[in-house]
Amino acid sequence: MTDQLAWETQERRVAYACPGFEVVNESVRLPDGTETEFDYVSEPASVCVLPFTPDGDVVCIEEWRQAVSRISRGLPVGGTEPEDDDLEAAARRELAEETGHEAAEIEPLVTVEPANGIADSVMHFFVARECRPTAEQELDHNESIRVRQRPFGDLLADVREGDVRDGRAVLAVSYYQLFDAE
Repeated sequence: MTDQLAWETQERRVAYACPGFEVVNESVRLPDGTETEFDYVSEPASVCVLPFTPDGDVVCIEEWRQAVSRISRGLPVGGTEPEDDDLEAAARRELAEETGHEAAEIEPLVTVEPANGIADSVMHFFVARECRPTAEQELDHNESIRVRQRPFGDLLADVREGDVRDGRAVLAVSYYQLFDAE
């Protein structure tokens, strides 16, 4: 049985597509019978990694973000790819590509839908431990990333003070502090 709040999708089409995401347009019928249009961003699942070195520092990134015209301080993040065996493999790949680090251990932290009013995005967060530099970065053509290590306490203070504005990094650090920090 369908929930009384559910919308009925009558037609779905991709209005715009580019590497990384699509804009989807749906003709829908609302619970009261009204017919209307709804647009949203559709993208593959993503992973975000909170990587700790053996000394307990966090491997952070600084990356140019064109949409906000500034350097954003954050964590390794990226979309899943067809060749990824599972979400952990995607997290390990993104960590290696963006930072040149590999983790001895990786575990799930939390899964969220960060913007489910406008996107079907699902983001899977992981904690990586014993991260060591093992290779060079393998950045995508449109990535400009600098790697920096920060003590977790300093990164947490930066989140509290609003100096880290990347929502994925804020959520990972905050969730870790609330539920997993020792």
